[in-house]
Amino acid sequence: MARRAAFEIAGVKIQPGTRQTVDLPVSVLSDHTPVSMSVHVIHGKVDGPTVFVSAGIHGDEVIGVEIVRRLLRTPNLKTLHGTLVVIPIVNAFGFINHSRYLPDRRDLNRMFPGTAGGSLASRLAHLFLNEIVARCDLGIDLHSAAIHRTNLPQVRISPDNPYTAELAEVFGAPVILQSPLREGSLRGAAKEIGKDILLYEAGEGLRFDEMSVRAGVAGILRVLRHLKMVSAKGIAKPKAASQYCTSSKWLRAPAGGLLRTFRADGDVVAKGDIMAVVADPFGEQEEEIEAPFNGIVVGRAVLPIVNEGDAVFHLARVKSMAVAEGAVEDLNDQLTDDPLFDEDEII
Repeated sequence: MARRAAFEIAGVKIQPGTRQTVDLPVSVLSDHTPVSMSVHVIHGKVDGPTVFVSAGIHGDEVIGVEIVRRLLRTPNLKTLHGTLVVIPIVNAFGFINHSRYLPDRRDLNRMFPGTAGGSLASRLAHLFLNEIVARCDLGIDLHSAAIHRTNLPQVRISPDNPYTAELAEVFGAPVILQSPLREGSLRGAAKEIGKDILLYEAGEGLRFDEMSVRAGVAGILRVLRHLKMVSAKGIAKPKAASQYCTSSKWLRAPAGGLLRTFRADGDVVAKGDIMAVVADPFGEQEEEIEAPFNGIVVGRAVLPIVNEGDAVFHLARVKSMAVAEGAVEDLNDQLTDDPLFDEDEII
């Protein structure tokens, strides 16, 4: 059998059966400090797909960085078929500054496809799209909610792509949410060049959440197994099917004041259920927030101080409350009980 060709990126050749970290130059700071995007490549001995896993496109979304760290330590990758390209921190500028944005205050996920001679954000988007995305068959992009919000583990897909819908079911997050492509997003730019991306959302900005990390690691390994890139050893199938939600709505604060929430992420609610109450500091006025339809809470605010119009709950519509409740409970129990993804097992 012919030897597999080396994987080349940024002038570096990674031989089959080896792994290596490669630094892609991004910029030089005003004090002459160089900034790079570090890429870890695992190039298997046997042919297979090329998949990238990225985190930290928004610098404050640190949960994806932890998912990547654990993923790189899993023993399944020792016999990888194909090539896995892992980028723990795409936006190093935001990560260092604990900020969602780049120094020019631009959101990287609104700057794709970017240009080689544009703004700093545009140049970084161009580099990532052409050096990483274009080289791969599939991408898994890891995100969390912004600061002061949290997300239930969920995979977001475009409504017109049956392949990503299939992979989202394999991933096994509690919720699959249809989400249209936004102008300037990585998913939108990737589609333009014929590449598919799964977007995983979970947890809170600048915070770790163990269940969200476990769900991310488990889901990625399931997808790699489905693509026949890793062995099935220790990779359990989801105990329940993900809840497929075709629509969702943000419920907003009817007034400014102090927010008392009665529902958490993952809770299934019926139309008319009281989700929270907003009260003024004197306790003289209170306004309730009701569920406008049967749904599951896929995101919520965690800060108890709100202004009128602030997004408080992200509610996704479900067809069956009983099925949704059972699915979320089963998947959470599986993540809690499964020993493979415990930190002690990985180390």
